[in-house]
Amino acid sequence: MCGIVGYWGKHGAKASIVEKMTKAIQHRGPDDFGIWLNNEGNLALGHRRLSIIDLTPAGHQPMHSPCGRFTLVYNGEIYNHQDLRVELEKEGGHFKWRGHSDSETLLAALRHWGVEKALQRLNGMFAFALWDDSEKSLFLARDRMGEKPLYYGNNGKTFLFGSELKSLVAHPAWKGEVDRNALTLYMRHNNVPSPWSIYENINKLPPAHFVVIRDAGETISEPQCYWDLAQIAEKGCADLKYDEKKSIDELDDLLRDSVLRRMASDVPLGTFLSGGFDSTIVTALMQSQSDSPIKTFTIGFHEEGYNEATHAKAIAEHLGTEHTELYVTPEEAMDVIPKLPIIWDEPFSDSSQIPTLLVSELARKHVTVSLSGDGGDELFYGYQRYTKGHGIWKKLDLLPVSLRRALGYGLENLPGKTIEQSLKFLPERLQVPHLADRLPKIADIIKESSGESFYHRLVSHWKDPASLVKGGMEPMTLFNNKERLLRLPGLPERMMYLDSMTYLPDDILTKVDRASMAVSLEARVPLLDHRVVEFAWKLPMSMKYRNGKGKHLLREVLYRYVPREMMDRPKMGFGVPIDEWLRGPLREWGEELLSEKRLSEEGFFDPEPIRNMWEEHVSGKRRWHYYLWDVLMFQAWLETQGI
Repeated sequence: MCGIVGYWGKHGAKASIVEKMTKAIQHRGPDDFGIWLNNEGNLALGHRRLSIIDLTPAGHQPMHSPCGRFTLVYNGEIYNHQDLRVELEKEGGHFKWRGHSDSETLLAALRHWGVEKALQRLNGMFAFALWDDSEKSLFLARDRMGEKPLYYGNNGKTFLFGSELKSLVAHPAWKGEVDRNALTLYMRHNNVPSPWSIYENINKLPPAHFVVIRDAGETISEPQCYWDLAQIAEKGCADLKYDEKKSIDELDDLLRDSVLRRMASDVPLGTFLSGGFDSTIVTALMQSQSDSPIKTFTIGFHEEGYNEATHAKAIAEHLGTEHTELYVTPEEAMDVIPKLPIIWDEPFSDSSQIPTLLVSELARKHVTVSLSGDGGDELFYGYQRYTKGHGIWKKLDLLPVSLRRALGYGLENLPGKTIEQSLKFLPERLQVPHLADRLPKIADIIKESSGESFYHRLVSHWKDPASLVKGGMEPMTLFNNKERLLRLPGLPERMMYLDSMTYLPDDILTKVDRASMAVSLEARVPLLDHRVVEFAWKLPMSMKYRNGKGKHLLREVLYRYVPREMMDRPKMGFGVPIDEWLRGPLREWGEELLSEKRLSEEGFFDPEPIRNMWEEHVSGKRRWHYYLWDVLMFQAWLETQGI
């Protein structure tokens, strides 16, 4: 795992500048660094190395092909690189390997097969830049599911790229302007989705794409897709597997191989264990293929409703792992908040970033690599919002759109708090918690005319962000682009597809990458092996959702390793009590960032709705913490930028 940077300008490049850019992401690679300038002296590549495979100088980057034509800087891991070496030797004759790093294998594959064909053979997580000196072209590429980040774009007369925005900002000619359109997307999704970034003219390369840059950045190709999840989803749903016993065996074999490949390391490794299904199955498969107890790590909280550490400990004892847990006080958790805008580089407001950072810090004290269980929800129908959302939509879809809209407008004007008070006499089982908060959300989503727009509203934070962001217009995304609707059987499949293309790379994987790399820890995600993804799309919904529970087939595999009774319990999120903190210890901090004077002077938001929400929240009248955390994280980020 590493960090990459580079720039290309018509007026020359300097080693001192690219060295400064690499220092900005030293946390991604504290073990080694390298810089290289091309013969013309106008292109500079930089690399920070976290040594995982081949700790010798043979893995040093930037890495040059033996012929001298190609130069590579690369971040990630290629899990099938030994297989690729065998294939390369069969096709291309004898290769004189300098070491056993996957970087050298990747460079050889790119040279032998070309960029697109090589990408289609890779099993891994990666982002890389490849310079072709013969064609005077720079290739940038990103892995299939978006595990590794890559930013790029022109800043003035200089083309810049890097693993994190802070490396681009470190360039002395940097002039960053907030993209107000991207800000509207952030306010809706609590992250800035690809291909946008928070800065104008700087893009994120979408997962499973590559671009070609020529003429010092004057010519940038459109991102080119080398692995199309839309096609995979459509073809999978058209050719479903119906033999459940065979499918369980096949999934077990696939996952075992995926985990085993991600256990390859020349440094100590372990796994995050939250106690949920996904982290447990990764841990179980890892332990079953290890000759000694693996290391597992869990963060615990004393607050009821936020703690899975007791379940994780029981699972660790059953599997026989070497388990480490750390119970965190609210004060310790809140201490990391000032670090968040610096670590995440652009506004990011999924509050589970806090425990993710804490468990990464814990793991890094013992290992350099940790496996993570992310991805199971998107592939195997695991989120509660899928089941609840689909259930609601099936009922709503029976009603005419005109009637639904009338009901929605009526609910918007109901006094939720008054209704809550009047219903208190009902039995507890009939009570509706936080009805005042839920009524506006219900009113909003029932007015939608299609399943996609319904789900878009369901997963949105701010429902009309363009009215909040001054000068911002919300761009079209996958959610509202009717030209990109897929031929999938129903709303359940479309929800999983939309999340796999948006929420998974832009929220979940961004969260894991930044939290782990901030402490120089490599996180690997076995459930997102592309073979597992392709397999999951061939499963009928009956193998994903059964008896009111998601992840059916994944559960059946897990029950081979962990007793059913240990796992059959309600799903618990990996979060922190932000709503309570904003009324208590974070209130003064929030008040300062959200003061009407400050919001007006900065000029990004309309202060009135924000102030109304803040006052209602701190008074206990309403729970607006999700919306407010979005604004607070932008404000905290803005404060670090000096804009």
